[in-house]
Amino acid sequence: MGKTAESVWKNCLKFVKDNIQEQAFKTWFSPIQPIKLNENILTIQVPSKFFYEWLEEHYIKLLKIALQKELGKDAKLVYSIVMDQKYSGKDPYTVKIPSSNREKIQPQEIDAPLPIDSKKVKNPFIIPGLQKIKIDSQLNISNNFNNFIEGETNRLARSAGKAVAKRPGGTSFNPLFIYGGVGLGKTHLAHAIGLEAKENHPDKTVLYVSTEKFTQQFIDAVQSNNRNDFIHFYQMIDILIIDDVQFLSGKKATQEAFFHIFNHLHQKGNQIILTSDKPPVDIQEMEQRLISRFKWGLSADLQAPDYETRFAILKHKVEKDGIEIPEEVIDHIAKSIKSNVRELEGCLNSIIAQATLNKKEITLELTQKTLVNFINNTRKEISIDYIQRLVSDYFKIPYDQIQSKTRKRDVVQARQLAMYFAKKYTKASLSSIGSQIGNRDHATVLHACKTVKNLSETDKVFRGYVEDLNRKITVE
Repeated sequence: MGKTAESVWKNCLKFVKDNIQEQAFKTWFSPIQPIKLNENILTIQVPSKFFYEWLEEHYIKLLKIALQKELGKDAKLVYSIVMDQKYSGKDPYTVKIPSSNREKIQPQEIDAPLPIDSKKVKNPFIIPGLQKIKIDSQLNISNNFNNFIEGETNRLARSAGKAVAKRPGGTSFNPLFIYGGVGLGKTHLAHAIGLEAKENHPDKTVLYVSTEKFTQQFIDAVQSNNRNDFIHFYQMIDILIIDDVQFLSGKKATQEAFFHIFNHLHQKGNQIILTSDKPPVDIQEMEQRLISRFKWGLSADLQAPDYETRFAILKHKVEKDGIEIPEEVIDHIAKSIKSNVRELEGCLNSIIAQATLNKKEITLELTQKTLVNFINNTRKEISIDYIQRLVSDYFKIPYDQIQSKTRKRDVVQARQLAMYFAKKYTKASLSSIGSQIGNRDHATVLHACKTVKNLSETDKVFRGYVEDLNRKITVE
């Protein structure tokens, strides 16, 4: 019996179900219907363009593997998308869009600066033993400049990024140090610079790596006695992007390796791009010579977007997703969510999902109901002083006791909790937190955070304190 669209899709779903969480499967795959099978081309129907975009962004690799298992390496996927025209009064219709099947940027082969025959240079991104050095840029093609909306609060960083992408290593912005709070677009901008630089200069090797991965690779290299190969590998990169560089804090050996990589690249005129959640001067436990080098180029901050930028971000996203939303809804979201871009887009996704899955229109009333929790959590500015007073009230300990030098156990515990939550919910540096809570140093704050974390895992009563205070800080 020949294959049918139903049988192929049924087998694909079995594979998908084994590789993702059950809730995700129910949400994003159960509503899909197989429509047609034409040789190696499978057409599936999805409820909306939002569904199509989500599948392409999050599950395209999984779908590709599943489909190739059923139809061979030349398998193709086409989406039949239900276009809902409820706002114009017309009946829904469908459009067919082939899967973009977008792959990552193809790896590049480069000439190593060492005689390969006598000493192999290891690439920490691939399995050891391969004969040629292939460098995958590790860039996310969705995080491009077209999707990065310019506004007053990010104009300097975006403009500098554009200049770097046009002339990597040829501007005074080397290194380009991008910093800002959570969800403001640091990683997005870093990827966008790398993608545009790659497009402008296809001959240059671009590499994006998180500090966490960089550190783990270094540890692996040390354990396998390949420290020098690790450093040599990174010294071959033309445009190096290191994300969340603040996580080098306290890692002396990794900082030493990065120092040599940084120096070599900078002296060669190669471009270095760094991101951090704080400016160079506020990064604790970082070698001073690295801090000094971080300030050699341009430090550009990303701040919380203003109303106009928030509105433009939302407008761009709904147009990109092909969804019609009344402007009063976009206006309400933009006025309600002020913290960061990630939360803003998260809110919009929640509203679209609510409307799509429950087959409701996106109205101001639906939006207000959906955003209640988001608005409550972002309405107030959480300060160190607010946290101290809340902790003081919770334990019935006078505020001045927390500020004092006393070592009484209950006071020390309250002080440590105040430091822990100050680090978690404010953008203040460790030194700033310490100076405002009893005039302590940053090492005391670090110790307090570790103590709270350890006690939370081992002491049920203490964990209850942490959970209670966390609720009070975020809800009250």
